[in-house]
Amino acid sequence: MYKYEEVIQDLHEKLIHGIWKEGQSLPSIRQLAEQYQCSKSTIIRAYTELERQHLIYSIPQSGYYVVKHENQQLQNPNPIIDFASASPDRDLFPYRDFQHCLNQAIDRYQNELFLYGIPQGLPSLIDVLQKQLADHQVFAHSEQFAITSGVQQALSILTMMPFPNKKETILIEQPSYHLFIQMLELLQKPVIGIRRTRDGLDLNLLEQLFRTEQIKFFYTMPRFQNPLGTSLHQKEKKSIAELAKRYDVYIVEDDYLLDLEMDTKADPIYSSQNGHIIYLKSFSKVIFPGLRVGVTILPTELISLFRHYKKTQDIDSSMLSQAGLEIYIKNGMYNYHLKKIRSSYSKRMQIMYETLISMNMEEYITFPPIQTGTHTHLLLKRPVSIEKLRQIMQQHRIIISSSEKYYLHHHSKDHLLQVKISNVPSEKINFGLTTLLLAVKKLSDLNARQFF
Repeated sequence: MYKYEEVIQDLHEKLIHGIWKEGQSLPSIRQLAEQYQCSKSTIIRAYTELERQHLIYSIPQSGYYVVKHENQQLQNPNPIIDFASASPDRDLFPYRDFQHCLNQAIDRYQNELFLYGIPQGLPSLIDVLQKQLADHQVFAHSEQFAITSGVQQALSILTMMPFPNKKETILIEQPSYHLFIQMLELLQKPVIGIRRTRDGLDLNLLEQLFRTEQIKFFYTMPRFQNPLGTSLHQKEKKSIAELAKRYDVYIVEDDYLLDLEMDTKADPIYSSQNGHIIYLKSFSKVIFPGLRVGVTILPTELISLFRHYKKTQDIDSSMLSQAGLEIYIKNGMYNYHLKKIRSSYSKRMQIMYETLISMNMEEYITFPPIQTGTHTHLLLKRPVSIEKLRQIMQQHRIIISSSEKYYLHHHSKDHLLQVKISNVPSEKINFGLTTLLLAVKKLSDLNARQFF
């Protein structure tokens, strides 16, 4: 164990056992360096790590102070239950492991990481991702890969650049990824929606739109769709690929939660390999959002133009993040981390579905069959004021969000609630969801009495 790790461990123990109280000033760097008989840089490194874990905070020219202790947080009798946050569980963030990988990356690549990089991305990372994605039936040449600052940047580039089919309208599922919707409406791009439900897509309507509209590309999340949480069947994916080729429409497949898939037979649309599919993958929901590394796999005819548009936006994506991710995957830490989060999220999803079934709410809601992933949705059978529901939930320190942001302004909207579990401890899911469902029942019955 390194010296700074020993210091962190000892300081961490003192913090959680209340040796230093909330808001209390911590010993100076010089004092701790003398106490632990180490350099000041070792203490600074330890304090920086504890600050990253949100246990302490710094005030310039003043010092370091205690934020809160883990045991105090656990003893909080009334913590917030957040069914609205899509961020990964902070307790599962691989801080220490990834820090080691970043240090190794700096030692290995040195000055290369702090100069302008390659618009396509770090070649050694691309080689690693090429092999990794091949295990999921995503086969592509290294030249087809592009590393972006998250999937959001890839969507921005694809929206702005012209396509070989010379079409302009973008087709998206409804509901769909809210930030992409905001981007399209902000840029005033021609966009239309196609309704997606727990049962999937109307493929006849999809074909009609492909045939009659000037569809540039169709943006879809076949796996653990956001916000629905459901996945398309293999037959649907195959049909979508066939229609795209027949009508010269590109498919932008956002596979952001690929790593949480438990079904080894659930191949992406990209496995069809028909030349009309653009594949996107993110690491934000499985490692941490601040990593800002996304992967785009392009048809050959789009490679050159995509790189050109990307270079004009940011020259290259963070080389340090790319190098750290490469080492993190290579040394096996990534697979170890995936096993941990799959187990944790799978347990939470199971608790959620058991609660939904036990409540016998068929008169008020419908919900899809059990899935893995991080979220699901509840379709309300009777209209309920979401704002009133949110106010009631706030009284119980439960956070929910409106589904309106997942729809285009001009598109019809379903009465649904998205339920996310990535930031809700297992022991709080049953209470939080039960409270939510009882409030839905109360408001639904109240509205029904007022109507009659």
